[in-house]
Parts: sequence; C-alpha cells; structure tokens
Amino acid sequence: MEREKLGSRMGFILLSAGCAIGIGNVWRFPYITGMYGGGMFVVLYLFFLVAMGVPVMTMEFAVGRASRKSVVKSFTELEKPGQKWHLHGYLGMLGNYVLMMFYTTVAGWMLYYFYLMLTGTFAGKDTDQVAGVFQGMLEDPVVLTVCMVIIVTAGIIVCSMGLQKGVENITKVMMVLLLLIIIVLAVRGMTLEGGMDGVKFYLVPDMRRMRDTGILETVVAAMNQAFFTLSLGIGSMAIFGSYIDKKHTLLGESVNIAILDTFVAIVSGLIIFPTCFAFGISPDNGPRLIFITLPNVFNRMAAGRIWGALFFMFMTFAAFSTILAVFENIISCGMDLFHWDRKKSCLINLALIILLSMPCVLGFNLWSGFQPLGEGSAVLDLEDFIVSNVLLPIGALIYLLFCVTKFGWGLISTCRRQIPAMG
Repeated sequence: MEREKLGSRMGFILLSAGCAIGIGNVWRFPYITGMYGGGMFVVLYLFFLVAMGVPVMTMEFAVGRASRKSVVKSFTELEKPGQKWHLHGYLGMLGNYVLMMFYTTVAGWMLYYFYLMLTGTFAGKDTDQVAGVFQGMLEDPVVLTVCMVIIVTAGIIVCSMGLQKGVENITKVMMVLLLLIIIVLAVRGMTLEGGMDGVKFYLVPDMRRMRDTGILETVVAAMNQAFFTLSLGIGSMAIFGSYIDKKHTLLGESVNIAILDTFVAIVSGLIIFPTCFAFGISPDNGPRLIFITLPNVFNRMAAGRIWGALFFMFMTFAAFSTILAVFENIISCGMDLFHWDRKKSCLINLALIILLSMPCVLGFNLWSGFQPLGEGSAVLDLEDFIVSNVLLPIGALIYLLFCVTKFGWGLISTCRRQIPAMG
C-alpha cells in the first residue's frame, strides 16, 4: 500500500504543531507558571525547550521520515538485524492509547463548558454555585460519556476522510481559527483595567519570587513542562515525519513547530494572567483555574458570556487538534501492523477508544472510591502519570539513544561520514 502524503509544508507544520498544542499549553502552562513565580519560570522553560525539546523532536521526525511507517513499525525498518529497538514501537503505540484514555474525557469537558458558556448557564451564579457546576459535571457519568463519545466520534470521522481531505484540511482551518481567537482574547485581557500588572507578573523575571518558590523546584518544573509540551517519545510526531518528503530540513521544521507551540503557550498566559489580576483573582489556583476561577471572572466581565464562549471554543480546538494528530497515529498503527485499510482501522478504533476511555469517565463518579495515587486522586491521575512520568521520558530517551549511538540507527555517525572533509 502506497504511503499517503501531506498536501503541503504548511499542512505538516500545522498538523505537527496541532499535536504539540493542546491542554498542556493552554491549561497546564499558565497555572504552573503562576505556581512557580512567573517570569523566571518562562525563561527557564524557553531554555529547556531549545536545549532538549527541539533536538529530540528532530530525531523523532527523522525516524518517521526514514522509515515511512508509524511508531509501531518505524524501528523495525531502521534497526540492524538482531536488534530489539522495535519493541519500543509497541510501547509507543501503548502510549498513544493511554494518552487518549484520558485526553478524550478532558476534551469533552472543554466542549461541555463551551456549551455552558454559550447558553448562559453561569450567568448570575456566585463562586460556590460555579464550583458546583464543575463538580456536578464530574459526578454525572452520562454527561461525561456523551461529551467523550462526541469528541471521539468527531475525531474518527475526520480521520476516516483521509490524510489530506480530512486530517490536514480540518486541522488547517481549526488552527487558523485557534490562533485568531487566542490573539483576540489576549488583546482583550491586556486592555482590562489592571491587566498590565498581570503581564508584568507573567513575563518580568523576578529572582526573589523564584527563591521563595524554590530554585531547584522551579528548574525541574520548567524542564518537565518543556519536555512534555511537545508530546515527544511515543511517536506522535514521528507519524508526520513519515508523511513529508525529503526536500524539507527537519531541524528547521522542528524550530518552526516549537515556535508556534510556544507562541500559543505564552499567549495563553496573556489571556489568563491579565484577566486574573484585573479581577483580583490569584493566578496560582492550579487546575481549578480554568473550570472554576475563570467562569467567575467571565461573570464579572462586560460581555463575559461571549468572551467565555470564545475562550472555551479555543480550549476545545486546542484539545481536538491533539486528538486528531494522535488518532492519525493510532489509525496508522492499525494499518501498518494488521494491514487494515483506513476505514476498517477507523471503525475498530472508534469502538476501542470509547471503551478504553470509560474508566477515566467513571473514575470521577461510579468508581470514585478507586484512588490509585492516594486520597483525592482518580483514574485520570494514574493514566496521566503513566504517560507523563513513564512512557514519554522513556520513549524520548529511546529515540535519543537510537539516533545517536552506534548500537542503534547511528544517524549522527552516518551524517558525519557523509559530510566531505573540509580544508
């Protein structure tokens, strides 16, 4: 079966950036920046993004382009006889499934909140009532299931339309809308009275605040955020490398994608921090910031229902762009491993992903007594821990070792031998 190709370089950049741009940028990045003191955290994050994120992303793209396969078969194509690097293909495939086991549910939250904002559900509610809406959503397995199924079904339908006609074309439109919405929201946030105080907190480095938080803790948190924001290690990026031809420089494309990913993360902060400061809200409220704090802020803002709906539309697009990218990887794995056609892989994975997502849905209500990581934790926390703290770092290390050592593909050594001696 001939390998599908992307229709344009812009499609490659937007698809890859769409995979990287997700809830980690627009949910986790702002609140973790607030927790670790603002400006100095951002500086450290950018350093680690350049020093670690871009090189590993380039390696992942290189493996995908050279093999022309998804993660489950890419190492098999490139490893030397008798080597076992191909076992990581199954680990990467597992990582994509585990990521979607909770990501589809959280994307459903974003979609549901867009609906609530659009219909004016939060209008007139006080702080406790807004918090009650979030808790009520979590405790209702029907609402969570319906929202998750809508997200999964929509993602599979887009992927079933084909790489160019479905995934590439839809992602292009969605990413352009995402960028427009985020810029409009950032301008609105910064023009609120007191909003520029939030910008200063966010972007002006302050060593005193860094020392108060803990220098080592801030450095580690910035490194982790830079590493995980690009979704490296489980082949989510490699799949798009397999769809692009060899006339493009992968390092340059990695830099472009990292810039776009970082732009969205930084501008997300320019929405949240000025808005919080303008209304006297603490910016270090953690995960509650998006679902409990911000609806209260929008309630107090002129035309807040419109701004709130735009914000959660942006959040939904950001989450859905990642889902499309990872679904494409999962569907491609089925095609490579079992020789299914695209339609069959889509149908099988539609049922499989919905089934696999149910433990996360039920973990907040019917299975809430199961607290795998201690009191207050849920199934989502366990799945997130497995992906973020185990599969992603191990996978990124495997890509690194495979590409730079003589015991693997030895890409770096190969490149050196091919460069003519100078002088």
